[in-house]
Amino acid sequence: MKNIEHRIKEANGRLRNFGINIEQIRSRLYLRATLPPKPRAIKNEWHQQRINIAVANSDGVKLAEQSAKVLRLQLDTKTFDWSNYVQLESKAIGQIVREFEEDYFQRRAKNFKSESTWRVEYATVFKVLDFDSPLTAEILKTAILGTEPDTRTRKRFCSTLGILARFAGINFDPRKYSGSYSPKSRKPRDLPTDKLIVELHSEIEDYKWRWVFGMLATYGLRNHEVFFLDLKELMAGNKVVSVLQGKTGYRTIWPYHPEWFDQFSLQDVKIPDINCDRNNSYIGGTVTQRFRRNERLPFKVYDLRHCWAIRTLDYGVDISLAAQQMGHSLAVHSNLYHAWVSVEHHQRAFDLAINKSDRPLPPK
Repeated sequence: MKNIEHRIKEANGRLRNFGINIEQIRSRLYLRATLPPKPRAIKNEWHQQRINIAVANSDGVKLAEQSAKVLRLQLDTKTFDWSNYVQLESKAIGQIVREFEEDYFQRRAKNFKSESTWRVEYATVFKVLDFDSPLTAEILKTAILGTEPDTRTRKRFCSTLGILARFAGINFDPRKYSGSYSPKSRKPRDLPTDKLIVELHSEIEDYKWRWVFGMLATYGLRNHEVFFLDLKELMAGNKVVSVLQGKTGYRTIWPYHPEWFDQFSLQDVKIPDINCDRNNSYIGGTVTQRFRRNERLPFKVYDLRHCWAIRTLDYGVDISLAAQQMGHSLAVHSNLYHAWVSVEHHQRAFDLAINKSDRPLPPK
């Protein structure tokens, strides 16, 4: 039996001279063609657009092919009218968001990770929309322009609302509003020194949370990951720690500084009793709140992770290896931490390279 992709390919072959293509996006079929601007559209000239036409199945392909021929006739006879096609735009935003959420979790396993992504990347953006209003390009544009330009929030709104527009068949491209934000543009915070980290560790009275602090400092873990480690390895004295699960899954991490393993008594595992039957954001938030309220750290506890990343530079660890240990892609790692690379780091790297080199000295 022919699959849906093959049926679409055959139909498009028959429509080759019509200037119209059938495209599948998730569970729907669309007709793509050069069409006049929609009512209330930002663009006022003809351009490539999609028409949401049918469910993506064999009957839908037949309907899409027939609709493409009708569309071609309407365009040729100048009888095309968007009112015959724009159906989703009459739906309330709330209904479209509910359909989008249903589609989202049909394509992903529903677990703590996917639910956290939905809540942070999607739900927080959608909540600014009026769920009783019809979805239009102008409403999406207004929501985006309501955020601060050149910020992480603006970039998130552009990405998320652009995805929602494509899902709903709305002709809207938010990329021109995205701005120039990138992790490189963030102003780096002042990070605690190693001396301060050691001093504060000794001042934490609760021995379980003192152990957590030591683990975060020595291994650069994300806050929630300290609760998902191979504890048997640690208790056996293995200084290479394994993260069993978390935001980026299984990985192994080496200690920088290795002497902290003994100094902070990390082999003597002490885990605080917290509810771990939650998504990673909530678990990590519990750690953050604990150190902010009870220990009153003069910095954010997550800065311990940043310190670990910068410390690997002092040890001469290859950036790709450090990125793997942190659970980052090389690009993300480089973008996040380049701003903390100081003149001193460059000088140490230079001195290390020169000392390792056996090249002859230049003549005097």
